[in-house]
Amino acid sequence: MTISKLLALDVSKHVEKKNNLSYLSWSHAWAEALKADPLATFHVETFERADGTTIPYMEVNGGTGMVWVRVTIFGKEMTCFLPVMDHRNKPIPNPDSFQVNTAIMRCMAKALALHGLGLNIYAGEDLPMAEDEEEPKKEETKKEDPVVKAAAVHSELDRASAELFADGMVEFVLICKTEAGLKSYWKANQTKIDDLKSNHPDLFTRVRDVFSEMKAKFKENASE
Repeated sequence: MTISKLLALDVSKHVEKKNNLSYLSWSHAWAEALKADPLATFHVETFERADGTTIPYMEVNGGTGMVWVRVTIFGKEMTCFLPVMDHRNKPIPNPDSFQVNTAIMRCMAKALALHGLGLNIYAGEDLPMAEDEEEPKKEETKKEDPVVKAAAVHSELDRASAELFADGMVEFVLICKTEAGLKSYWKANQTKIDDLKSNHPDLFTRVRDVFSEMKAKFKENASE
């Protein structure tokens, strides 16, 4: 199976609704991933605490957490991160093991979307992206170059991945509590941010403006 087929795969029957938001069931998402690539894997990042113990999420200022999951399909690795949130999609201070596990599996499903599986759900669409089909053409019409077609699919996926990354950056700002944490997170994601600036300037501007606005608020509060 190819990326274009993953993009076209209809997973709507496995979508769950909650607070007017749509989620793809992680178990069905992973089942489809294994059907596409039996060698598919996912890895949950762990983080070391000051006392030497490790936990499956990154502690953020204010006691909230961010889980990170890496999914590899067709030999390509994609990383996604997600705040540990409650039923209202608000970050949870000092999350328990159940809440962390729920966030991990949701993050895994979101990482699968970076590969194309269920991507339409995060794009706010009801239907999957249709596979390119050859329609009857007049004799004088040339067939579409398959290389050009593949490049178009790849470009579309890159845009969707960039949008998910930008959303994640904005989500972090909402739970960050200090200017230092803000700067540290920006620096940790500098490579992807530079890519965003070069290839998706509109998304870069959105992320930059949100970070700048929050940074200004931190400075204003510090001066009071």
